[in-house]
Amino acid sequence: MIEYNEEFKRKYPNLAKEIEESNFIRIKVEGVARNREEGDRFKGYNPGVIDFLNRCSTEEEGMEIIRYLEKRGEISSDYALRLRIQLIKYGIRSFGPKREWGYYK
Repeated sequence: MIEYNEEFKRKYPNLAKEIEESNFIRIKVEGVARNREEGDRFKGYNPGVIDFLNRCSTEEEGMEIIRYLEKRGEISSDYALRLRIQLIKYGIRSFGPKREWGYYK
């Protein structure tokens, strides 16, 4: 359970209640790119499982990506299971908005 200080609860009572009562699975963010020129935005960037899932259009495609990365040893079985649960419960867009071709230019 997430706990917040009293000031947060006083200022945002409904938000605090929603967060505390949620059953969302939380996925660890592995890194964030900052302060890059637009042209160099993804230079040297190595996409992770969430990046690949954001390219998917369907849950079936998402399952295939998870299965493939798990088989290659790029994600652990435990992490793969958590991703599958989130995919089944909340759908492919629960990982973020769809990234179309050309996003990584």
